[in-house]
Amino acid sequence: MSSNAAPATMPSWLVLMLATACGLIVANIYYAQPLVGPIAESLSLSPGAAGLIVTMTQVGYGAGLLLVVPLGDLVENRRLVISVVLLAALALTAALFAHHAATFLAAALGIGFGSVAVQILVPYAAHLAPPERRGQVVGTVMSGLMLGIMLARPVASALTEAFDWQAVFVLSALLMVALSLVLARVMPARRPRPGPGYGGLLLSMGWLLRHTPILRRRALYQAFLFGAFSLFWTAVPLLLASPVYGFSQGGIALFGLAGVAGAVAAPIAGRLADRGFTRPATVSAMLISSAAFGLTLLAEPGSTLAVALLVIAAVVLDFGVSANVVLGQRAIYGLGDTYRGRLNGLYMATFFTGGALGSAVGGWSQAHGGWSLTATIGALLPLAALGYFLTELALGVPEPAWLDGEA
Repeated sequence: MSSNAAPATMPSWLVLMLATACGLIVANIYYAQPLVGPIAESLSLSPGAAGLIVTMTQVGYGAGLLLVVPLGDLVENRRLVISVVLLAALALTAALFAHHAATFLAAALGIGFGSVAVQILVPYAAHLAPPERRGQVVGTVMSGLMLGIMLARPVASALTEAFDWQAVFVLSALLMVALSLVLARVMPARRPRPGPGYGGLLLSMGWLLRHTPILRRRALYQAFLFGAFSLFWTAVPLLLASPVYGFSQGGIALFGLAGVAGAVAAPIAGRLADRGFTRPATVSAMLISSAAFGLTLLAEPGSTLAVALLVIAAVVLDFGVSANVVLGQRAIYGLGDTYRGRLNGLYMATFFTGGALGSAVGGWSQAHGGWSLTATIGALLPLAALGYFLTELALGVPEPAWLDGEA
C-alpha cells in the first residue's frame, strides 16, 4: 500500500481496533471528573481550587488539539500516535506518584495533552477507509470514542470505591503502554505528502479557517450541540444529588451509563452521510437534541417518571450529538487528506470550546434557576444551531469535495 493512497479495503478488525484505542485514550480526559473530591482531599487541595483537577486536563487537551493534532499532516502517523500515547502514559504515572497539588496539576496538563492521540487516529482512519465507506468507518471509530467518554466516569467511580483513586491511574497507565505496543504492530504506516514545516503548518490553520466555510459551519453547529451535551452532563449529577431526587454517588454513576446507548448513532450517521443524506440527518440530530431537554420537563420532579424521562433524554441527546459530530467529520474529511489533521484540530478545538462554555453555563443555571432554567437553555442551543444551519440552505452554501491550492 502506498503511504499516501487510501487502500481499496479496510479490514473490520482494524476498524474495531482503532475504535477501541480511541475509547481507551479519550477516557483519560474524563476519569478525574467524578474523583475531584478524593483527589483534592488526598493532595490537600482547597475546595475552591479543586476544579483545577479537571480544568488542567481540559487545557492540556485543547492545547494539544492546536499544537499536536496538525502534525498528522506532517509526521508519519503511526510514529506520531505511539509517541503521544506514551506521553499520556508518562503523565498518568506522574499523577499516580504525585504527593503535591502542583505536581498533580502539571501531570493533569500532560494527560490532556497526550490524550489528543485520539484526534490523530480519527482522521488516520478516514485516510485508510475507501471513499465510499469513509463515513461508516469514521462513525464506527467515533462510537468507540463516545463509549470511552461515557464509561470513563462510572469505571473511575467503581475502581475508587473498590480500591482508591490511584488505582484508576495505575490501570490507565498500563493500558496506554500495552496499547502503544499493539498499535506499533497493527497500524499501517501513513506518511503525509511533503508540505510546509511545523511553523508553516500552524500558520496555515488561519488560512484554512478563513477559506473553508464548511469547516466553520460544521464546527459551530457541533459547538452548539456539544455545549448542550456538556450542560446536561454537568447539571444532571447536581440535580440527581439534590434532596428532590436523593441519588447516591453510586446511583449517579449508574445513571451515567444511560448515555452509552447513544453511541450507536455514530456509525448510523456515517452510513447516512455516505449515502448523501448529510443535511437531513443534520436537521434530525439538532431537533432530537433539543427535544431531549423538553422531555425532562414533562413530569413532576423527583417522581419515577421524571427519572425515566431523564434516562430517555440522556440517550436521545447523546444520540443526536454523536450523530452530528460524525456528520461534520465526514464533511470536512472529504476536503482532502493533505489538510485532514489541521481541519480536524480546528474542528475539535472549536466545539470543545463550546463544550467548556456549556459546562460553565450548566453549573450556573442549575445553581440560580434550577432544572427548568437549565433545560430551557439546553433546548435552545441546538435550535440556535438549526437556525444557523438554515442560513446555509438559504444562501446556497456548497459542501465542497476538495480544497484547491496548498495552504
